[in-house]
Amino acid sequence: MSDKKRKLKSIGRVILLLVISLIIGIRLYSFNAQTLAGNAMPMPFGYGVSVVLSGSMEPTLSVNDLVIVNEQSDYEVDDIVVYQDGNMLVIHRIISTDEDEVITKGDANNVADEPISASDIKGKAIAHIPFVGALVRFLKTPVGFILIIAAAILLLELPNLRERKKAMEEQEKIKEEIKRLKGE
Repeated sequence: MSDKKRKLKSIGRVILLLVISLIIGIRLYSFNAQTLAGNAMPMPFGYGVSVVLSGSMEPTLSVNDLVIVNEQSDYEVDDIVVYQDGNMLVIHRIISTDEDEVITKGDANNVADEPISASDIKGKAIAHIPFVGALVRFLKTPVGFILIIAAAILLLELPNLRERKKAMEEQEKIKEEIKRLKGE
């Protein structure tokens, strides 16, 4: 294998490990925020993500869309916002505001939601990525989390195992050559 190929593989492995580490870090951060603080959507640096779980925002947002949310200082009518209702996150559109009270409604719903305080709003939806939420939901499951950890371990250990095997094969060849030379 050429040095160039080896370097590219090494760089790819490092990038993959960084992504996996980032996923694990975010997962642990979110888990701690949810269990210790009751915060269903932590917003480091004013940004967060949420997954659409129902069809209440069809056709604008579909089930398993990943929504990127940005914390705002104020919200206006027609903004799609994420707010926390108990331990659940709700993604709906603002239909009216009155000082600190906000009324939201899902685009596909016939009835508006109960009024909420503007302080309950986590942020405004600034983008969405279709279907990626399904992957995020899977990674949040115990099986998904274990698979991510297993992938990280494999990425760390596989190259080492190959190198050790190669070194052992070379060592065996040297031993055989030593035996052959001694026999002459």
